[in-house]
Amino acid sequence: MNAQTERLTLTGPVGSIEALRDWAVTADGAPARGIAIVAHPHPLFGGTMDNKVVQTLARAFVQSGWTTVRFNFRGVGATEGVHDNGQGELQDLLAVIEQVAPEGPIALSGFSFGSFVTSHAVAQLATTRTIEQVVLVGTAASRFTVAPIPAELHERTLVVHGEADDTVALSSVMDWARPQILPVTVVPGGGHFFHGQLPLLKGLVMRHLRSAPAV
Repeated sequence: MNAQTERLTLTGPVGSIEALRDWAVTADGAPARGIAIVAHPHPLFGGTMDNKVVQTLARAFVQSGWTTVRFNFRGVGATEGVHDNGQGELQDLLAVIEQVAPEGPIALSGFSFGSFVTSHAVAQLATTRTIEQVVLVGTAASRFTVAPIPAELHERTLVVHGEADDTVALSSVMDWARPQILPVTVVPGGGHFFHGQLPLLKGLVMRHLRSAPAV
């Protein structure tokens, strides 16, 4: 993604995990705000860590002062294993977090299938880790059982969805968010992949990262 991108080979539950780490952009050599991990869309429908939305999320985090790691789920690219309908992918994500951010503040983000997996990582880690930011885009609520976001993280959570998403209906995301009273930011006319609107998506994420309350 930039000159600060580092290719990683991590250890997963069923073999190696292919990942990329982008170092934070900070002013005057200030330390990074923490480590952000971004999860990609559905592996069986072409989802990889090089997906344009995933790259956009990574850029938003990097330019907001977060060192960012994106990775391929099992069976994608050079990551070993086979697709496991989200259960094994959650273990992949947790393994990545354990290796690239064993301590300190973290941010968790995902797109589509990646949002579903990320939601379960948030639910599992919320009581043991400092999760400073959660960003879910195109949340696959019509296709998977997305975990609710703990109430204490709502102020630090951004959910973005396209009004015209024909892969995951906006109504399904609202049905997931409504019982939690969790706000959803809707991009007018936006599709699932935000074609032509990626700069807007990046801006929304950066605005959230800079304004969300600190832990």
